Amino acid sequence: MHQRKRLGVLTSGGDSPGMNAAVRSVVRSAIAQGIDVFAIYEGYQGMVEGGQCDLKNPRRVAPDAEACIRQLHWYDVAGILHKGGTIIGTARSAQFRTREGRLQAVRNLLAHDIDGLVAIGGDGSLTGAHLFRSEWPELVAELLEGGEIDAEVAERHRHLTIVGLAASIDNDMYGSDMTIGTDTALHRLTEAVDSISSTAASHQRTFVVEVMGRHCGYLALMGALATGADWVLIPECPPEGDCWEEKMCQVLQAGRESGRRDTIVIVAEGAKDRHGNPISCEYVRQVLEEQLGEDARVTILGHVQRGGSPTAFDRNLSTLLGHAAVNAFQTATPESESVLIGMRGNRVYQAPLMHCVEQTHAVSQAIADGDYDKAMNLRGENFKNAYQILHTLMQAKPSNPEPREGKPLRFAILNCGATAPGMNTAVRAAVRLAIDKGHTMLGVEHGFRGLIEGHIKELNWLSVRGWATTGGSELGTSRKIPQGKDFYAIARQIERHDINGLLIIGGWSGYQAAYQLYSQCETFPAFNIPILCIPASINNNLPGCELSIGADTALNNIIEAVDKIKQSAVASNRCFLVKVMGRYCGYLAVMSGLATGAERVYINEEGVALTDLQKDLSTLISGFKQGKRVGLIICNENAHPVYDSDFICDLFAEEGKEVFQVREAILGHLQQGGDPTPFDRIQATRFSAIGLDFLIEQAKRPSPTGAFMGTEAGNVRFVDLGMIPRMVDKEHQRPKEQWWMETAAIGKILAHYAPPIEG
Repeated sequence: MHQRKRLGVLTSGGDSPGMNAAVRSVVRSAIAQGIDVFAIYEGYQGMVEGGQCDLKNPRRVAPDAEACIRQLHWYDVAGILHKGGTIIGTARSAQFRTREGRLQAVRNLLAHDIDGLVAIGGDGSLTGAHLFRSEWPELVAELLEGGEIDAEVAERHRHLTIVGLAASIDNDMYGSDMTIGTDTALHRLTEAVDSISSTAASHQRTFVVEVMGRHCGYLALMGALATGADWVLIPECPPEGDCWEEKMCQVLQAGRESGRRDTIVIVAEGAKDRHGNPISCEYVRQVLEEQLGEDARVTILGHVQRGGSPTAFDRNLSTLLGHAAVNAFQTATPESESVLIGMRGNRVYQAPLMHCVEQTHAVSQAIADGDYDKAMNLRGENFKNAYQILHTLMQAKPSNPEPREGKPLRFAILNCGATAPGMNTAVRAAVRLAIDKGHTMLGVEHGFRGLIEGHIKELNWLSVRGWATTGGSELGTSRKIPQGKDFYAIARQIERHDINGLLIIGGWSGYQAAYQLYSQCETFPAFNIPILCIPASINNNLPGCELSIGADTALNNIIEAVDKIKQSAVASNRCFLVKVMGRYCGYLAVMSGLATGAERVYINEEGVALTDLQKDLSTLISGFKQGKRVGLIICNENAHPVYDSDFICDLFAEEGKEVFQVREAILGHLQQGGDPTPFDRIQATRFSAIGLDFLIEQAKRPSPTGAFMGTEAGNVRFVDLGMIPRMVDKEHQRPKEQWWMETAAIGKILAHYAPPIEG
């Protein structure tokens, strides 16, 4: 009879928020595929220490309760999605670095008949896993020669499969756009700096904030971009010249003279000057106090960046990568090399593990060698572009009063559609970047209604101060879509204000309005200007764009609320039905269900049948009878015209009243509110920078085009406005193709108990 495969999972190195979500995903995905899963507690140290098992009869002897290698079952990983750290522990092992330690680790894995490992950790941990795999055959042979194992065991375990998941808050691992824990760390950093900024402004103080990143400046750079910081120091790109202190002070002084009441300098812990000398926060503080005569304070964020509940992004990233890791283990052959499972854009990506490790080490080596151009190139285009954008945005005033090439242009910018967190960030970036290039930005109040009525004003550098971190829409917005005589009024305003291009930041209404202008170009020559739509909608229902501005903030608002709801429900044996926004698009429902471990998600795209409700009700009743204490169902607001959230709630309450209680929670507009998350701030800034370059280029052409901005696998593209009818389901106001639908199936696998598959 075929024996079931056995898979080990461990977390190693520094802990990262999201590790628990990865462990849960590995365990449940494996069990669903008929694989036994063993947790290796305390990382490689636990692998060396092992447990009490008999090498001769590994399947007949249960490991000791206190053993470091223990089998995990379906419900062992229940209720851990929202927890920070790692429930199976992590440790740095000096013993595993020795050959004798690794030999002992082989003994312990063979004792449990483990066929492969999913290693969750940073580059050091993954390098150790690869070394372990390369030595495995000779270590097994040594145990065979010593008589510790028989030929059958040696033959069955000739090879060890290694699958790596990059988990590091520094985001310093090549092979994945984001590593597990980075987004959460960026949230902690951003929340701290936002809070510091308010007290700094109250006292007109300067704060120097140290963030983690010994060899990688990602947190410092993106944190500065997200918080609107005034200066940043990172290891990949030290400040220019030997008098960088003077340059920094000049910029900060100019900021104060322009009216700013606070100054924030962010320093990565690994920051150095061009000669390789460390730049400490204390040194920066001394420089600022001596040269500017300001009261400067130092805040070292430290391990607060590493702790706490993971964000929605980290939960879902970890879940998708964990599921993919099990699939990689299942399809691996003895000839397969170790792989790293990462994320490129919004797609799971697989790459040779050691190539990723080598490229990661190459960045650190380039920094050590003083080859900073190479270090920046290895970090990638997005990293380099973010650094350049930041240095423009943090200036106290524009550097170029005249355009670098061509005539000065005049662009109008407006928000359209429902409010989306990040709109203000996008406007701020577009305004400052355009002014720095020598162009004029005109702000249109209240969307197309304001454009029709002429509520247009010129925005200057200081007009958008403080907008980087603020939710809502300072310009105001509306869902007005031009029609009839509106086109004549808009044409008059374009001519009156000499507008050379239109930048629309918004959702479905904005796209429809832009398409109407595009369609009227032959009738109204004034519309023969470049028109660009930047996607901003919490519903994430816009064509051609995988993730629109505001969706990440809404998703985090949902999981914060649901985490509290679940905590309340578990005390009273309740099932909560949570209704979320999205209109006819199920993105928020599916992704929040994945991030919170919902038992069921109802969305319009899949429909709701009475047989589905009966089956789900039976599953809930059975679960509560067996000791289940909390139930969670996520329902999209327009999931079904008849079987809506109220109907489902009443049905479950009536049929399950002998076993559990049912409550409905309608989250409403709290999903739309609040300050944007770091992800939305960074994406909004990036989209505006790229979009502005598009408008400038198109404005120089005799026949400019209208377009909307899209993303595919993380890459920005521009799609002609004329393509909108072909790409959308007009009845349901959503794209015909939605990349995230494939994740719904993964959520179902992880939410429902999988009975053991007999070998």
